[in-house]
Amino acid sequence: MKQPLVEKIDFYYNAEGYMVFTEKFHLDRGYCCGNGCKHCPFDYEKVPEPKRATLLARRREEGEKGKENR
Repeated sequence: MKQPLVEKIDFYYNAEGYMVFTEKFHLDRGYCCGNGCKHCPFDYEKVPEPKRATLLARRREEGEKGKENR
């Protein structure tokens, strides 16, 4: 039987009110769903090109910006 999702562990709500799944949720699920989820730990492996390349580039840019702000 599946366990219920726990807010702030498995998901959170963003500023627009959308539910966003966490990296933990994705790791527990065990695979990329192909939807381009924000916290996908599987490098968007099932997301079709060119969207996959765009998402990976955005993730790199956000990571670089985060390093600058430290």
